[in-house]
Amino acid sequence: MPKVLLVEDDEQLAGFLMRFLSSEGYTTSYAAGQKDALKLFEENKYDCILLDISLKDGSGYSVCAAVKAVDDTPVIFITASADEACTVAGFEIGADDYIGKPFGTRELLARMKNVMRRHQKTSSLLKCGDVTIDPIKGIVLKNGSELAMSALEYRLLLVFFSNKNQMLSRDRLSEELWSLTKEFVSDNTLSVYIKRLREKIEDDPQNPSLIVTVRGLGYKAVDG
Repeated sequence: MPKVLLVEDDEQLAGFLMRFLSSEGYTTSYAAGQKDALKLFEENKYDCILLDISLKDGSGYSVCAAVKAVDDTPVIFITASADEACTVAGFEIGADDYIGKPFGTRELLARMKNVMRRHQKTSSLLKCGDVTIDPIKGIVLKNGSELAMSALEYRLLLVFFSNKNQMLSRDRLSEELWSLTKEFVSDNTLSVYIKRLREKIEDDPQNPSLIVTVRGLGYKAVDG
């Protein structure tokens, strides 16, 4: 079931929306204010966030900014403040859509499906720390800037990021490189490529935090 976080200070409206979303197959968590919303977000993974601007404590803008700073979870503002300035402000901090009150439940559902569908199309991005691989474009970014990668370095990094937090043996990594080059990859060659990757993606290559050594076993990519 898709999971939705509903942040709305109107408890009557919130109750109605939760019943409707449940009938449509969604699991919904509810928060009336900023503090509870951010706590739920930290503790759970959501497919979509429905967010009012005016909350019992804080602001929907603050919640959206906090979410987008760490995650790309789709956010839809649902609010009576539907004037142009509010709409622009919402989009500027990363909102994916905006629907003004009053609204029809079917329109809301259609907008939710649309933003989640768009999100799924871009979720092929592979991220680890401040480094991102875009497999469709075949590029690697660190803090938004593209890194120069050889084909072998790119392939090796792709293996790491596709298996985050899993230990990968040196044999497994050598096999991945062999499948690309059809040439024998020696233990020393693998070490050289690991060193090159760390020099490109790590803030401190001498003390790596993204690709770490599992002593006596291999390596793993660690996300945060």
